[in-house]
Amino acid sequence: MTRGGTNVTRRGQGVVLSRLLRPLAGAGVLGLLTVTLSGCSYDWTDVVGFGWPKGITPEAEANYKLWIGMVIASVAIGGIVWGMIFWAAIFHRKKATDTELPRQFGYNMPLELGLTVLPFLAIAVIFYFTVVVQEKMLHHEPDPEVVVDVTAFQWNWKFGYQKVDFHDGTLSYEGAEPKRKEAMASKPEGVDKHGEELVGPVRGLNTDDRTYLNFDKIETLGTTDEIPVLVVPSGKRIEFVLNSADVIHSFWVPEFLFKRDVIAWPERNNQVNTFQVAEITKEGAFVGHCAEMCGTYHAMMNFEVRVVSPNDFKAYLDQRIAGKTNAEALEAIKQEPLATTTRPFDSRRGLLAPQASNK
Repeated sequence: MTRGGTNVTRRGQGVVLSRLLRPLAGAGVLGLLTVTLSGCSYDWTDVVGFGWPKGITPEAEANYKLWIGMVIASVAIGGIVWGMIFWAAIFHRKKATDTELPRQFGYNMPLELGLTVLPFLAIAVIFYFTVVVQEKMLHHEPDPEVVVDVTAFQWNWKFGYQKVDFHDGTLSYEGAEPKRKEAMASKPEGVDKHGEELVGPVRGLNTDDRTYLNFDKIETLGTTDEIPVLVVPSGKRIEFVLNSADVIHSFWVPEFLFKRDVIAWPERNNQVNTFQVAEITKEGAFVGHCAEMCGTYHAMMNFEVRVVSPNDFKAYLDQRIAGKTNAEALEAIKQEPLATTTRPFDSRRGLLAPQASNK
């Protein structure tokens, strides 16, 4: 009688378990079907990319692959952990007829060592690939083909071409203007009542000193009415030199999958203010943002990177050297003269807000 009752009880538990697992199995099949169907029209990495943009540089591609790998590893580890939790909850839950505690695993040395070593190995593998990608993204070659000066200020950007030197010898240009840089030197503070020379509050310099900023012959300056468009060539190593004229900003192009803070006096603040991309592999227009809260119009502090062929870039630079504006030079190479990925902010919003509230 007892054995028969036990069989009935187990059979009932099996029915309950089947009902519990049926929705989970259906969800698993649906998820697998979704992934499979998505793969018919999209790259499989889009499915596990979770919204990350596809990179347009080798460094961004490496970072994207690292992200994909970490997503897969996280899902796998999470699946194992949650699977063990559900397995224990379903198959080893306390039954109404149980009068004793379940078998304990305390002081099980093989189990404890395994649960210590395996997570360490997983973290070590992730750390290794992270360092490899980080070194790739921060790598600097001594002789980049294009050096771009980037100056951030509230709430816009200035871009200049410090140097252009294509390795194939088709284009060479020196654009730095040291005299303008020297003109930004700290002015004398005067003398005190004892005839001693006064010194400024910033390491002996006054607050108007801007000798850390770079100035170039060809510059593109953003304004309230016009988004600055930075024109760069595809297939060339480019170095970006970042400086801020005021508060902390951050230079971010989503398709670079990389951003770097832009601060004043970077060397004195032990800040690396340069980064390079080995090449930009896709031509087109890409929006850039300030990614550091910097005041009232931070959200609208955008710019555009316009990637063109090396030949078009040479023609563009010739137009700028000849005195053409950025828009005119872009039109000359049959490009849109103004930004296409973002638009200027309306600086009247503080004035328009009371009017809008009265409507």
